[in-house]
Amino acid sequence: MAEIDPENDVMRAGIAEDEAGEGFFLLFTSNIGEPSRQNKSLGLDSHCIVTQAQGTAYGCVRAIALSGRRLTMSLDPASLDDLGLEDPEIEAELDVPDEDIERMREVLAQVLAFGRADAHPRRVDL
Repeated sequence: MAEIDPENDVMRAGIAEDEAGEGFFLLFTSNIGEPSRQNKSLGLDSHCIVTQAQGTAYGCVRAIALSGRRLTMSLDPASLDDLGLEDPEIEAELDVPDEDIERMREVLAQVLAFGRADAHPRRVDL
């Protein structure tokens, strides 16, 4: 799933273990445009990741690549407790149509480019 929703000022890209959204999933989100003053003051001025356990962390993607159907990423180890994860390295094989992969590339790149520069991933290969 990858979408840009201007009505709600949000961009989202997600991966799930199965079509029903059960099991492991990661949802990448950000606002559209520039972060608000309030979001800046609260430290919410970067991309956000949400996990299946509703763990949430901002600006935590350090590196991400999508090669063919394989999505690999490295997360900031300091975010693991907040996300409810144990390993900062995540790999997922995306079993979706090619057009969904392309949409994921487009939207995920925009989500990760949102907000303050020091929270952008060091490496993005989408």
